[in-house]
Amino acid sequence: MPLVSLPRERAAVQFHGVFQYTGDMYKRILLKLSGEQLRGDQPSGFDTERAKWVAGQVKAAKETGAELIIMVGGGNYARGAQLANQSIQRITADNMGMLATMLNALALADVFNSEGLPTRALSNVTVDQFLDQFTHRRAMSHLAKHRVVIVAGGTGRPFLTTDTAALNLALELECDVVVKTTKVDGVYDKDPAKFDDAQRLEQVSYQDALANPDIAVMDKAALGLAMEQKIPVLVCDLLRDGNIARAVRGDSVGTLVN
Repeated sequence: MPLVSLPRERAAVQFHGVFQYTGDMYKRILLKLSGEQLRGDQPSGFDTERAKWVAGQVKAAKETGAELIIMVGGGNYARGAQLANQSIQRITADNMGMLATMLNALALADVFNSEGLPTRALSNVTVDQFLDQFTHRRAMSHLAKHRVVIVAGGTGRPFLTTDTAALNLALELECDVVVKTTKVDGVYDKDPAKFDDAQRLEQVSYQDALANPDIAVMDKAALGLAMEQKIPVLVCDLLRDGNIARAVRGDSVGTLVN
């Protein structure tokens, strides 16, 4: 029976206005993977060994029966907001950033497939010679065939980050949760790299995440969309073994933004 026909169970339910972990499994997950995480310990570029490790983590999550869609960033190659200057227009810089996400999608899909994890890469920007064009029907068809779907190109428009693209894609494909993997094990009340007394938050409201400048979960446009559409965002450490599978199972991991 195709996974898409199974009833959904929420790993977080609303109780008195607050989402609580219930231990139920998420059925369809949008995984936001930054380009910086794919460079490994290198200053830039793509680290195949790191990608193999990520493939193992995604495979463990898939073995729970969940469907996974990955929105991939491009910061290991180019970040639009940093490239823009008096000589390079912001639109051009953002286009370069979108091209960088395609490099990651191409390489990541090859690594996943070589690791025995059936995967297809799609693009929100038309580059038919390299990547199939993203359409809702095509993505749903791949999911029904038990494949991981990697989406590149952000939203296909400038001035919008891959965080915002991830939320938009999660809504379009009716995902139960957005899992944003980071370098730390969740959201803190202040920067843990600068303050020894920083406290990790198990849950934080959309409103607090938007209003508090010390809480840097993802960009504010993405958080505003999550709040408007009431889709939970789970922030966790990519490099902690088993975290993605635990998140899929609805275990208490990282920080739930709701």
